[in-house]
Amino acid sequence: MPDRPDMQRNWNAVIDDVVSGRWIDPETGAPAELPFQTICLADDLDGAEAELVAPLGLGGRLAIVSDENTVEALGHRVAKALGAIASIDEIILPAGLSASENSVAEISQRTKDADALIAVGAGTINDCCKHATFLDGRPYAVFGTAASMNGYASSTASLKLDSGLKVSVPSNAPRGIFLDLKVSADAPARLRAAGLGDSLCRPTAQIDWWAAHRLTGSRFSATPYALTDPEEPAMIGSAAGLKSGDLTATGILQRVLTLCAMGVCFTGVSNHGSMGEHMVSHWIDMFAGDRHPGSLHGEQVGIAAIAIMKLQQRILSMERPPFVRPTKIDEADMLKRYGPAAGPQCVAEFRAKALDQAGADALNARLGAIWPELKTELEPKMLKPQVMIDALEAAGGATTGHRLGLEPDLWRDALIHAREIRNRWTFLDLAADAGLLDEFVADIA
Repeated sequence: MPDRPDMQRNWNAVIDDVVSGRWIDPETGAPAELPFQTICLADDLDGAEAELVAPLGLGGRLAIVSDENTVEALGHRVAKALGAIASIDEIILPAGLSASENSVAEISQRTKDADALIAVGAGTINDCCKHATFLDGRPYAVFGTAASMNGYASSTASLKLDSGLKVSVPSNAPRGIFLDLKVSADAPARLRAAGLGDSLCRPTAQIDWWAAHRLTGSRFSATPYALTDPEEPAMIGSAAGLKSGDLTATGILQRVLTLCAMGVCFTGVSNHGSMGEHMVSHWIDMFAGDRHPGSLHGEQVGIAAIAIMKLQQRILSMERPPFVRPTKIDEADMLKRYGPAAGPQCVAEFRAKALDQAGADALNARLGAIWPELKTELEPKMLKPQVMIDALEAAGGATTGHRLGLEPDLWRDALIHAREIRNRWTFLDLAADAGLLDEFVADIA
């Protein structure tokens, strides 16, 4: 990182250790091995862009990919600065572009003559560039423009397939991640509130993932939480600063988002930060259609995390474990709900985790054997719903489906049906198979 006098805070503590291999994975006892060459968070990167990118060896022709919003926030500045070290193609995409297979194909075509891509944006731009370069083998780097999501350092991308199904797909990790905190602090406050929402799902995802591990024998890794847990209290405590664009609060949030994304590089999956609450958000994006209120992914994750935290607490407060029955799958209803393209894919995902009678018997036996122990294990992983609500409200974010603009029927459908779209077992599955989900949703939606 360039030695600049205005970079006063050590935003890169721990991050530098992980990237350099000095950080020891607590599960393996081995140094971290991640695909990044550099990650740099700084108060202000203006004037340092070329010095940061040059060591990455990206080639002599770079495509700077932004959209109509991010080009003004940072894209033109990056393109001008990198003109000192390479030939530049400026690719400006329409605002509101979705992260989809079509968008990836468009970016691939428009940047085909470049040696590497420089993404300038947040979730959509970054996901599209990382997957486009994954498909063709080119490198890329990213200049983030907002603290709105945790995907900058992830080696997966969340894409909508041609069928309409939204999935997490293996993708290219960036060689360099550069986060100018002043740019992120100057972005609309709504984006920072969305980033907070995307981070507040840590407890719901961790509880879902650990419970799935203990009850179904699936894999679990504590490594991602070793990175993020020390940072979470400061993030929650500084939530009010996100609304006002405070640089310190923005930096704390960007650190949490970055450290969370690194977890994918250790585990190869996004489970540590994407379980039931993300299914709800993805369901809304995929199937709301004209009823979609224009809400952001992180905003949806935030309200879903609050709802699912309440569901998890309700179930875990039961003295006796819930009793599950074989999963009911109405294939005709699912095909009608999701259409001829996405429907069969959703049915296949749902069937892969559905319980038959033997599976239900085995899960009930396991619940009966470890229920008090499981409750004790999960209690420290919880976050009180009111803490989540207070933090989001302080940041200016929505905390209910109504406040986010979701029609009541749409919000209820998302909570009830989200489990159908992905083969990840969560408390949504436990509640539904135990006959508890409909009543819960009726109480809170």
